[in-house]
Amino acid sequence: MSADLPGAPGGAMPAAYALAHLYGRSPHPDVIEYLERIQATLDPFHGRFVIHGDGLEVVEGEWPGSVVLIEFPGGMADARAWYASPAYQDILPLRTDHIQGDVILADGVGPGYDPLKRAEKLRSADPSGYAH
Repeated sequence: MSADLPGAPGGAMPAAYALAHLYGRSPHPDVIEYLERIQATLDPFHGRFVIHGDGLEVVEGEWPGSVVLIEFPGGMADARAWYASPAYQDILPLRTDHIQGDVILADGVGPGYDPLKRAEKLRSADPSGYAH
C-alpha cells in the first residue's frame, strides 16, 4: 500500500493517479460525449485532470499519441473506486470503442519523497545494486 513506498514520509497518504497513453484518435461523436460526461464521474472521488492532451515534448525515444493524467488526492482507493464506478463504466465504451490506449492506476510518492531511500532498499535487497 501507499504507506510502504520507500522514501514516502511516515503516515503521509500520497495521491494516486490514473495515467493513460492514448493513440489512434477518432473524432467520433461518442468520444465527444465521453469528454462531456467524464468530469461528472470524477467529481464524487475528487478526481481532477492534471494533463489532458497533446502538449508533449518528447526528449527520449518515441511517444506516439497523447497522455492523460488524473489525480485522486484521496489515494488509490478513490482511483480504484472511480474506475470501477457504474458511472465511469457506463461511459468507458464511448472511448474504448474508438481510441486505443493503455491505462494504469499508480500511487504517488507524496511530499518529501527521497529517492535515496529507494536506492538504499534496492541495494540492501541486492548487494550489486541491480535487480536481476
